[in-house]
Amino acid sequence: MDIEQGYPDLYNRYVTTGNHRTSDYFGLIRALLEKKHDGDKDAEAAISQAYELVRDEIIHNSEPPVQEISFGTSGWRGVLGKDVCVTSVQAVTRALIGLYESLATYPERADFLGVDSLDEARRRGCLLGYDNRFGGEILARAIAEVLVEHGFKVYWAGESATGVLSAALLELGAAFSVNLTPSHNPLEYGGYKYNAADGGPAAGELTTVLTDLARQAVAGKEVVGKSVGAPVGEILGIDALALWQRRVIAHKNTHGIDYQALISHLASRDDLTLVIDSVHGASRIHLRTLLAEAAVHLTHLRAEPDVSFGGIGPEPSSENMSKVTATLRDSDKALKVGAIIDPDADRIRFTDGSQEISMNQFGAMAYYYLHQYKHKRGMVAKTVATSNLANAVARGLDEQVYETKVGFKEFKPVIGKALVCFEESDGISIIGHTPEKDAYIGLLLALDMVVHTGMNLGALKEEIEQRFGAFYPVRDGVVVSKQGAELLESLALLEKYREGSMVRVGTEEKEIKEVIDIDGRKMIFADDSWIMIRASGTEPKVRFYVESRTEDGAQVLVDTARMMMAEAGLL
Repeated sequence: MDIEQGYPDLYNRYVTTGNHRTSDYFGLIRALLEKKHDGDKDAEAAISQAYELVRDEIIHNSEPPVQEISFGTSGWRGVLGKDVCVTSVQAVTRALIGLYESLATYPERADFLGVDSLDEARRRGCLLGYDNRFGGEILARAIAEVLVEHGFKVYWAGESATGVLSAALLELGAAFSVNLTPSHNPLEYGGYKYNAADGGPAAGELTTVLTDLARQAVAGKEVVGKSVGAPVGEILGIDALALWQRRVIAHKNTHGIDYQALISHLASRDDLTLVIDSVHGASRIHLRTLLAEAAVHLTHLRAEPDVSFGGIGPEPSSENMSKVTATLRDSDKALKVGAIIDPDADRIRFTDGSQEISMNQFGAMAYYYLHQYKHKRGMVAKTVATSNLANAVARGLDEQVYETKVGFKEFKPVIGKALVCFEESDGISIIGHTPEKDAYIGLLLALDMVVHTGMNLGALKEEIEQRFGAFYPVRDGVVVSKQGAELLESLALLEKYREGSMVRVGTEEKEIKEVIDIDGRKMIFADDSWIMIRASGTEPKVRFYVESRTEDGAQVLVDTARMMMAEAGLL
């Protein structure tokens, strides 16, 4: 059935025939997904036809992106076809080459790039991959074409995961990587994630320049000079996951996780069940290889390819975790490990069927485990929006805490020093691994914890809370129409909440004992509960975070945070 004839009302509402710019293809796809969920048997074929319209826009759109290009905490993100298309990703790639050319004029950038010259970057090459998003291979081949034309070696990873690409980059000694992913953003988004030679998210000193060059490139300005006429590069296929495995095995003495022994031990257990939800993302192609013979215990949910993610927002949320939790509850095994992984597998959240373990708790648990059970010594690193449970654990173990603003790239100063680096949005890495968040290393950690201690994750969390105290974090966000200077002006109104200020929280008056303003505004009260409000670096949202020392107090803090945002004109 032709989509225009089969669904004329929807087609006419969202599509302007012959005009990509004014057509909303993803609005059409979402409407058709609703019909599919309601049992319409013709909707699936119509969805495929709608994606062909997106494909045509991705390939043929020559207009500048609707939203101006900006590289934030984790790369550049935009709507597929409208922002992220062949023309724009090729322009950004030329800008990236221009960044390496600029070493001749700005040699100080070598410290951030990890190479000394354009020629070195060409020779060491680029690792190129993409997640499960629609059009990923089309866009990746467009990028490869530009790189090869300008003399770069390209390591082709195909569909893969962010953490896997980071490890593979380090194992190959490549100059940089490009991963086409918008991480956990909704189905209509694409993304361009750039990591330099250290394998971690690019430093702000690089992304600022790259943003400027990319904007010039999409405006038609020439940003590549000396690369023109370079010898043609080459494309080499690689097994990125095998390189990831090699790195984890080689560094077992540093981080304490014996990958091979762990897998063999897991395979021999008869009291373990493992449930993982890939939400149709890239992890679906890796998990059975990752777990090898231990995959006998795996129940793999949403392991089929689906660029629409079934219409859900593909993030590791409590709502999306419900299928994992229900499956574990039906199991009679003593040890239960459940997890949900986002599309590019850089975020993971856990459950044991009884308790959900977000990264707020798991990061502190991982640190405690490596310190106490694996006898490693060193600091813990966390973002300022993360639970203070890790602070309490470190204080109790007489260790330091490195607390920084949101964004995994902010951990660069302590890579190789901190036992664990983690952020509130379910990202983690460990010493001896990579400076990039990685769901797979988080999964190995969780499995090692459970089999080594003989406890489920919830029981281990309770052991830690009994020793160091309980913390109850909540995070949320609101979509805002304000941007740029107007948004910053509204957020500045929160500066009236200073140290010593009294704030009504429910029926109590609480004094602010400390304010941390390295990223938004974190207001810590005398009882160690806190509220933090900051602008998102990847979405048109203002995010707020709260943490109570009692389970009942979290909602009161949420209400207070919303009151503060309303006063600032953000609601």
